[in-house]
Amino acid sequence: MRAIQISEPKQLKRIEIDEPSAPGVGQALVRTHRMGVCGTDISCYLGKFPFFDFPRIPGHELGVEVIAVGEGVTNVKAGDRCSVEPYMDCGECYACRRGALNCCQRLKVIGVMMDGGLCDSFLLRADKLHRSAQLSYEQLALVETLAIGCHANDRGAPGSGKFGAADHALIIGMGPIGLATLEFARLTDATISVMDMNEARLDFVRQHYGIENTVLFKGDGSEIDRMQQVTGGDLYQVITDATGNKHSMSAALTYLAPTGRLVYVGITTDELSFKHPTMHRPEATLLASRNAMPTDFSRIIGLIEDGTINTDPWVTHRTGFDAVLDDFDAFTRPESGVIKAIIEVT
Repeated sequence: MRAIQISEPKQLKRIEIDEPSAPGVGQALVRTHRMGVCGTDISCYLGKFPFFDFPRIPGHELGVEVIAVGEGVTNVKAGDRCSVEPYMDCGECYACRRGALNCCQRLKVIGVMMDGGLCDSFLLRADKLHRSAQLSYEQLALVETLAIGCHANDRGAPGSGKFGAADHALIIGMGPIGLATLEFARLTDATISVMDMNEARLDFVRQHYGIENTVLFKGDGSEIDRMQQVTGGDLYQVITDATGNKHSMSAALTYLAPTGRLVYVGITTDELSFKHPTMHRPEATLLASRNAMPTDFSRIIGLIEDGTINTDPWVTHRTGFDAVLDDFDAFTRPESGVIKAIIEVT
């Protein structure tokens, strides 16, 4: 059976693997139709992601078809189209007992800590499948990225403040995770700003989301002037940093309004540094956002189905299974203009 493996940094390899066995109790056998390429896949490919070991078959943003189900499976059946929730929690640790399945202490994410879906078919827990009779496989492959943004937005909880005025919310980094966060921030009462160093991405947000409060990061202080102009000098009550860049993540505290909340959703292996008064002076709240919750997947599927979320602008690049080895490296380069790439597996 066909599969593609990241064998070492910047090295993809087509391999043959054994056909999966029949599904066991609580399992489903699924066929991969579409795989989304996200920042995690790029970081894994470049050898920069902290939880990734080589060699590994990637693929955690997936639109799949159920081929067969094992004993006891009632939530899906053969023929169903599904999105995959790729977080394999243990259900027993402290975090799981408290309902924080996204923070499971033994968590294994498919495509990152265990082999994923860039293959013809594979087995997984059936409870991690979220079906839709309406969505395409491509739309289903985008649900996981959106779930990351959904959870990050919930962590920051922008909206109307305690005193009735709408929060000013800033999202830093307009890659897929920043855009996913934006999808949910725009459903709140918050006044939204976005920042990126790539003017083309800011143009994308203006065109497709109607966000006029854009901030071009140049590193010369002009971004602070723009932020103060947008917020009337108050700066931001909620900031989500989706860059995974240590310099951006360290500087983000300086954009907070008093009593503001900063959410880190991007991941870096580098140390972050800031002088303590930068956090102490505004009595800032520092938050992390990890993965997503099972309920996020069903919510997102419903929002795409009813047209609240339009995924059409997201996909800027497509490639087939046989072309991945030639095309993938370009997805790592900002000048390619990629927002979201989709691999057509079957």
